[in-house]
Amino acid sequence: MKETLFIKLGGSLITDKTRERAARLRTIRRLAHQVRAALDERPHLRLVMGHGSGSFGHLVASKYGTRQGVRSKEEWRGFAEVAAAAAQLNQIVTDIFVGEGVPVFTIPPSASARCKSEALDYMDTGALHAALRAGLVPLVYGDVAFDAKWGGTIISTEKIFAYLAGELGPERILLAGVVTGVYSDWPKGETVAPLVTPRTLAKIAPALAGSHGKDVTGGMADKVKSMLALVEQMPELTVHIFSGMTRDLLRRVIVSPDTPAGTRLAMDKKRK
Repeated sequence: MKETLFIKLGGSLITDKTRERAARLRTIRRLAHQVRAALDERPHLRLVMGHGSGSFGHLVASKYGTRQGVRSKEEWRGFAEVAAAAAQLNQIVTDIFVGEGVPVFTIPPSASARCKSEALDYMDTGALHAALRAGLVPLVYGDVAFDAKWGGTIISTEKIFAYLAGELGPERILLAGVVTGVYSDWPKGETVAPLVTPRTLAKIAPALAGSHGKDVTGGMADKVKSMLALVEQMPELTVHIFSGMTRDLLRRVIVSPDTPAGTRLAMDKKRK
């Protein structure tokens, strides 16, 4: 049977989040090369990829407060600007990955996603399933979405992954960013917790901090909490948070689940 992996390239990894619309082209190309190499080694992997919006979507969304709801004429104009900025970065990522031989097929979440009070309530997955059957790599990204209660909002890649996990049952979710993993001593940033479980989350919760640069979706704290909630729903799932800046690490983590790097989020083995 094919192993299903979800891979997210963080916005802080593929853009400079301190400067508006600043894509790290060399980094994106290097990551694409690693994904291609991993697929060559393990051709039967079934991948779904995603990426954050980084300095493209987050700075615009912060300006208009898009995550908190969209109601006024100005906020709706901001909603459209956020969608355009996120799509611009996605086009850059798509072009580079296709150029490196990774057959990504972009599926814009905003085209079908529907939220209710920020929670992702529905997303049409027909095209995604068709892409997988065709041997393509579906590519989603952090985007805007219409919201039944708030008018509009922002949906993170992690939220999209959580929705898709129920249909596709991934064995692993890989979150590649700029940090080495989940620090247990932030802001000192010297000690990475190798494993975080729902039971041990409370111990490191005070050390969870926000992201580098502007992040309207909550940074590391929201990432860890939302992914651990998913792990509790899917006890066989492992989420791996690691640095995409480390040479060849993305390829190694894709190919070998036991690669000793970063932080794993999983159920405690003693938990029944």
